[in-house]
Amino acid sequence: MNIVALSSGVLKQEPPAALLNQYILGLTGASRPRICYIPTASHDSPESIVTFYETYPASRYEPSHLTLFTRTVKDMRSFILHQDAVCVAGGNTANLLAIWRLHGLDSIMRDAWEQGIVLYGASAGALCWFQGGSTDSFGPDLSAIDNCLGFLPGSFCPHYDSEERRRPTYHQFIAGSLVDGWALEDGVALHYEGRDLRRIVTGRPGPKAYRVENMNGDVRETMVEPELL
Repeated sequence: MNIVALSSGVLKQEPPAALLNQYILGLTGASRPRICYIPTASHDSPESIVTFYETYPASRYEPSHLTLFTRTVKDMRSFILHQDAVCVAGGNTANLLAIWRLHGLDSIMRDAWEQGIVLYGASAGALCWFQGGSTDSFGPDLSAIDNCLGFLPGSFCPHYDSEERRRPTYHQFIAGSLVDGWALEDGVALHYEGRDLRRIVTGRPGPKAYRVENMNGDVRETMVEPELL
C-alpha cells in the first residue's frame, strides 16, 4: 500500500525527476510497469497526456490514460485494478474530487491502494490523498480544503518555496481549521506505506520538507532534510 506525494516534477524528464520516477516505479516490483495517467485535475489536458506518454515511453513501460470529461472506458474498476501504478495530474483539486466522486473513481482508487497498486502525483495529484490542505482550486487566492480523500492522515501543502503565499497562508490554515501536516518544496516526495510515512526523498540537493503543527495555538514549523536518491 504505497502512495508517493510530490510537490512537483512528475512529468519531467531531467535527471532529478527521473530519479524520483525511478524510485516510485521501483515500488511496483515490475520490470515493465503498467502505468495509468489520470489528468482530471488538468481538465483532461491533451498537452499533459502527450507529455505523459513522452515521459513513460512504451519501450520501457505500458502506459495508458483515463479521461473523465470525455469518458471512453466503461469498466473503470477493471481498468484501474489492472495497473501497477496510477499517476495523477496536478491542477484543480476540488474539481478532481467532485468528478471522481461523481463517477465512483474515489472508491475504485481506495481499492487500488488496498490491493497494492502504487498511487502517486504532484500538487493536486498529491493533495487529493490527504485529509486536506492548501489549494488554489477556488480562485487566485489560496484556500483551505478539508474534504479530500483521506487515505493519508493530516494535511498537505505543495510549492512551499516556489509560490510566496504558500507558507504564510498554510500557517494561517494550520492555526485555524486544518489539521497538522507536511509542506514540501518543489522536488521533494513523501513516501507512505499504508498510512505511515516511510521516507522523504529528493532527486537533487537543496529542497526541503517541513512538518507544520499547531502547538496550543502557536504554529511550529520543523525542517526535515530529505534523503538524496
